[in-house]
Amino acid sequence: MNKIGVIGAGVMGRGVASNFAQSGYKVLLIDIAEHILQEAREEIYNNVRFQGLFKKSESAVDPDEVLSHITCSTDYDLLAGVDFIIENVAEEWDIKREVYKQLDSICHNDCVILANTSCISITKIAALTNRATHIIGAHFMNPVPMKAAVEVIRGHHTAKSTIDRTKELLLSLGKESIIVDDYPGFVSNRISHLFMNEAAFVVQDQVASPQAVDDIFKKCYSHTMGPLETADLIGLDTVVKSLDVLYESYQDPKFRCCPLLRKMVDAGLHGRKSGQGFYTYA
Repeated sequence: MNKIGVIGAGVMGRGVASNFAQSGYKVLLIDIAEHILQEAREEIYNNVRFQGLFKKSESAVDPDEVLSHITCSTDYDLLAGVDFIIENVAEEWDIKREVYKQLDSICHNDCVILANTSCISITKIAALTNRATHIIGAHFMNPVPMKAAVEVIRGHHTAKSTIDRTKELLLSLGKESIIVDDYPGFVSNRISHLFMNEAAFVVQDQVASPQAVDDIFKKCYSHTMGPLETADLIGLDTVVKSLDVLYESYQDPKFRCCPLLRKMVDAGLHGRKSGQGFYTYA
């Protein structure tokens, strides 16, 4: 059974680990905190249990079997033998820098590292390592097991063999790879964060309630989720960090973070993961 390393046991890391485990891979889920890893195991178990409600045409998946494929640890040295690593740590450059330096010293020379970053340039990340040809962006969307495609970002030095191996890996999950070139935010977040940010400005300016904003996008444009529901799902703290990266990268005022978003994050209202964002969650 192939081994996959997953770095970061937050919202995205949990979804990625679960998706690979359900596809028959043995997963090493790495995080710096034991309590986060325990929370990850519990959430993965519950998500797999409820997954059948959304994919009724598929046979039921045993959550205990999925968890049996996932090894949780704080020990990065366990990654020495894996062929692929998916990195999902916080969207903060200082954290990314330390993680990639550590991975570069541990992983074997042919290991491909997929950066599941929201907005940071893949070329910039690759420059932290001595394996720029083996660094590629793989922007998974949440909830990971239910999405049919992945935005794959080609850095300046990313080798064609790395792209081919990544496409093959994602195809084994039943996912299409949509290949794009590297600029901060890529395609999905460069556009979607403008939606979420402007939606927050609309609420801040008291033009409409969060529900009204989202209803317009769902009922008039037939979007599955509205921009503020999406922001709550991603995490408002992550949205703010991503907007800051986009603003710093392009120096364009269109990416200026809405003060309401920053205020909510300062108040601990991070969305679904904190139980309160633009909406309240049980």
